Amino acid sequence: MAILQKHGKISSPEVVDLKDNPPDSFGAVGSQKKWAESSAHWSRPLARVWTVVLLLGTCLLYCARVAMPICAVSMAEQFKWSKKETGIVLGSFFWGYCFTQVVGGYISDRVGGEKVLLLSAAAWGAMTAFTPILAHFCSQPIVSMTLARFLMGLLQGVHYPSLASLCSQKVVESERGFLMSTVGSGSYLGTLVIGAAGSLMLDLYGWESVFYVSGLLSVLWAYCMWKYLLKGEGPIITLESLGSGGTQSKLSKRHWLRLLKQPAVCAVTITHLCTASTFFTLLSWLPTFFKDTFPDAKGWVFNVIPWFVAIPSSLFSGCLSDHLIGQGFDTAAVRKLMQFFSMGVSSIFTLFLCGTTTFPTAVAFVSATMGLTTFSHSGVSVNVQDLAPSCAGALFGVMNTCGAFTGVLMVYFSGYLIEATGSWASVFALISLVNLLGLGTFLTFAEARRVDIEGSKARHHNIHI
Repeated sequence: MAILQKHGKISSPEVVDLKDNPPDSFGAVGSQKKWAESSAHWSRPLARVWTVVLLLGTCLLYCARVAMPICAVSMAEQFKWSKKETGIVLGSFFWGYCFTQVVGGYISDRVGGEKVLLLSAAAWGAMTAFTPILAHFCSQPIVSMTLARFLMGLLQGVHYPSLASLCSQKVVESERGFLMSTVGSGSYLGTLVIGAAGSLMLDLYGWESVFYVSGLLSVLWAYCMWKYLLKGEGPIITLESLGSGGTQSKLSKRHWLRLLKQPAVCAVTITHLCTASTFFTLLSWLPTFFKDTFPDAKGWVFNVIPWFVAIPSSLFSGCLSDHLIGQGFDTAAVRKLMQFFSMGVSSIFTLFLCGTTTFPTAVAFVSATMGLTTFSHSGVSVNVQDLAPSCAGALFGVMNTCGAFTGVLMVYFSGYLIEATGSWASVFALISLVNLLGLGTFLTFAEARRVDIEGSKARHHNIHI
């Protein structure tokens, strides 16, 4: 069926599924509902448009997210913040980020991920643009900025669960890898853009300009998405719409406990937890590693080159995984292969850092590590949509919440190891160990078949939102 959808003369999912399941008088309910589910998928041209739009949205998400870390030094000097107070402001984002993951996915599964993405982007974009105003007009800037960052975390926490829900409902299985890997590369692109342009605006126009520009661009993106993709349709989320999820709502209430007991679901959760923990640790400590090990090195080199490598690597992983599935390879095997590169091969280069003696070699190993890590966008990040498309947003929210909490803990523990041992080798060994634990779990228990509904009832459930 995947081949027909990609290469057939009549390539729309509706026609293909109707041919396989005609709505005749025999079992009309099941076949019509299955056909309705398939008809919800985007056509390939529309999917490509959404891919570009979501890529830009994720880029702007990270521009707004990283604006505060870039401006933190200047703001601390102006408002007389100590290192501890600056850390409180920066860290408050992640506490808010953890609390809306599951809620955002749950709502997206019922009313549509595009609505949640639109409303949240308009909100966190406006919050970013108003940040300088809150800082200047509040008598206690430390309080207003801590609250603002906490709210930013709350609003941005729904982004990735909404993406997972949207992709599971609107994109066919053989094209999900490309969309998720492409959209995922927006995080690296956004980090690069705000790192370069934000630093320039900071020097020329002051720290306020970084918030104004990134915030207003985010609001403009939300407006264009509403105007041209949603055709001006009001993204209204009501209590009635949240409670009228039909079969899907009943499915979530009845089978969530059984779903979380599935070995494949446990495997994808543990693997994502390990992936997020190691990524947060690398992201947090690599700049310090370079400064300690190579004090004369140029900061822009090790802060830019790995992200330049990560962007094409993420795109390549998505194209490769979709190509392999399109050629008839087993979906679960492809997901495991992508995760093997993400956690297995990348750990080899991480361990190489333990014996690094030259700066170019260290940059090469870090770039290889970060580039290979992006393969998880076509592995564990997509696998949740294979397993539970009817509640992919909520399930991804559970995974991301676990990953965020454990990521913060692992960052703190890594700092303890550095102080206790005086060696970076202990941190890189810890990262490799956690990666191998997650990889082993994924290779052993991961599957790609649906587990969110009972097999005997699979074709009688309508999961169309």
